[in-house]
Amino acid sequence: MLQNLHVKNLALIDEADVEFGEGLNILSGETGAGKSIIIGSINIALGEKAPKDILRKNAEFALIELTFEVKNPNTVKRLKSLGVEISEDNIVVISKKIKPNRTIGRVNGETVSTSKIQEISSILIDIHGQHEHQSLLNRKKHLLILDEFAKKNICDIKEKISEAFSNYRKLINERENANMNVEERNRELSFLEFEINEIESADLKENEDEELEEKFRFFSNGKKILEKLNSVREITNGELGGVAELLDKAMYDVQFVVNYDDKIQNLSNELSEIESLVNDFNYELSNYISELDFDEAQFYEIDSRLNLINSLKAKYGRTINDILESYEEKTERIQVLQEYDEYIKNLDENIKKERDNLETLCNELSSIRKKASVKLVEKIKSALLDLNFLDVKFEMSFNRTKDYTNEGFDDIEFLISTNPGEPVRPLQDVASGGELSRIMLAIKAIMAEDDEIETLIFDEIDTGISGRTAQMVSEKMDLLSQSHQIICITHLPQIAAMANQHFLIEKSIEKDSKKNEMTVSRIHSLDYDQSVNELARMIGGVEITEKVIDSAREMKSLAKSKKIGL
Repeated sequence: MLQNLHVKNLALIDEADVEFGEGLNILSGETGAGKSIIIGSINIALGEKAPKDILRKNAEFALIELTFEVKNPNTVKRLKSLGVEISEDNIVVISKKIKPNRTIGRVNGETVSTSKIQEISSILIDIHGQHEHQSLLNRKKHLLILDEFAKKNICDIKEKISEAFSNYRKLINERENANMNVEERNRELSFLEFEINEIESADLKENEDEELEEKFRFFSNGKKILEKLNSVREITNGELGGVAELLDKAMYDVQFVVNYDDKIQNLSNELSEIESLVNDFNYELSNYISELDFDEAQFYEIDSRLNLINSLKAKYGRTINDILESYEEKTERIQVLQEYDEYIKNLDENIKKERDNLETLCNELSSIRKKASVKLVEKIKSALLDLNFLDVKFEMSFNRTKDYTNEGFDDIEFLISTNPGEPVRPLQDVASGGELSRIMLAIKAIMAEDDEIETLIFDEIDTGISGRTAQMVSEKMDLLSQSHQIICITHLPQIAAMANQHFLIEKSIEKDSKKNEMTVSRIHSLDYDQSVNELARMIGGVEITEKVIDSAREMKSLAKSKKIGL
């Protein structure tokens, strides 16, 4: 359940806190008051891209924070499987901080990606946007609805079909690319043989390039190395003023005075050790210099070998391993071309085998779908009757796609007739905007029966309806709110009257600390009398008379009696 929505510095909202409750939460207000901003802020927090101009003027950042209380143990388990750390009181906080150049999403304080937030939120909340009912005009949506209804029975078979379809398409693509005449095969064979010979003649060794590059760096800097080491040898062992000669003189001087003071003997010993270290160093340095070999011929060989390897890398891969893998692939391809007829025969047999497997799986899926469609059609017809479709016929047609897809081969379409004596026809040929809204509400209500999502949001589900139909829609919404938390933006007083919690969104002109005028949207909870006044506005418009107030009270009372009846 969505407990709290906190919004700061977003469009017309400077700061808002909304405490939602269980059951039916209604949001109402004048057109343009900012109702769409409230639902828009929720969408942004749950992963929708924020518009560039969404930040409130002069604000450094915007913040949206959603606090959910998760009651369903299965939902808690699914969230934990996604890595969500849930507190002991089962609270999940999703937040989005929006800055001019970036947005930061967090779940319970941990920064997460947008895709992760979308995955998490899909478990917690379902949002029906203003124009979502228009998606019913797209036949692909019909298949998605049926599969959602039957998901418990088709999940495994759809995974098998997806894998089989991938294998099938891979073989089909390979077969399409395999159509070659003799001349084309001979030309490719000749080129492959050239490439294989080129790689073979190189006689590559694993990690050879790394060893050669190390030697190359050493050889290419050999002259500098020798110059510097000779300079060191001149300093430490030079005949004129070298360290060794100076130490020898120092030892002579110390020995001359050592008999005059016992303490000098310690200094003499230390100087002797220094002289010994320098002599050892000079010996090792001389040996190292004498062993240095900067053979120009060897350097040329290293350079040539590296050039060869790098030229092969440019053709066949970034590393020696890549080149060797390319060699294996080319060897296999040569074998295919040399045994081409057998290869084509085997390929065709594999395609037939995979097609037969796919056909079997698709038939199995289609059978499950058809069985589920009977139940779904009956449920939709019943729900439509509850929504004032007086004499409705609803059917689902099954056709076959031209080719297989990773969803099977079913092409499904919803058909409806809303008038007696008329045949069923596709939705786009029959249904009005108001009828589509009610059909979508019926479908949402059916899906919610077995869905573990606790919160449903409806943004103006009442499009194109009024009168008795509006009353029946309000009763359907109230029935749905018995098992789910419903948050609904509406213009209809019949729906608003059913509210367990009623919120009013208002827009006003206020002054900031510098006396500058600014437009601000505010949202606040209504008590009984305030809710009646809001219903009166929704019923009567500009002029609210006592009769309109009485009508609003009566509507509120009627809604209460309907709730008791339910």
